[in-house]
Amino acid sequence: MKKTTTAPLLYALLLVLISASMLNAQTSPSSQPKYKDMVVLNPNAEKDIQLVSDFLNALVSGHADDAGNFTANNYKGYGPGPNDSITIDSSISSWKTNYGRQTDRKINFVTESHTVTSGIYQGEWVSAWGDYTFTENGKDIRIPFQYTAHITNGKIDKDILYYDRLNVMQTLGYKITPPGNGQ
Repeated sequence: MKKTTTAPLLYALLLVLISASMLNAQTSPSSQPKYKDMVVLNPNAEKDIQLVSDFLNALVSGHADDAGNFTANNYKGYGPGPNDSITIDSSISSWKTNYGRQTDRKINFVTESHTVTSGIYQGEWVSAWGDYTFTENGKDIRIPFQYTAHITNGKIDKDILYYDRLNVMQTLGYKITPPGNGQ
């Protein structure tokens, strides 16, 4: 009489399939928290949006010294590159340098605000996207940008700014020169 090993093999196969299914469920994107469970309306949206608007307008309008009033002592700015960061003192100094080169500075933007309820991005956020325009060396420059600020205790403690730095440099007349052969 021949013994059948089908039942134990099916049982083992079933266990493997269930384990793989559970592992897949744990690592699949569907196991990530849903947007509606992590992001809610910012209860301080109007106040936070006004803070960010005042900060951006102070920088562009030639009142960089006032910009520090809108930032926390531990403020850190990031962007536009992944390794770029700046303190508020460095930012104010940079803007003051801009005032000597740029004229007819203007900024237009729209904002939105939300609160992240958990995780590493927890807190109140304000995003602005728009255009910064100015004239430098007789050339009109337009910089589309995206700016996002984290607000803690009514102050901006970190922000991230994205814009196309290469386009600005090329518009101002800079040339990109690839490295030479062995030079």
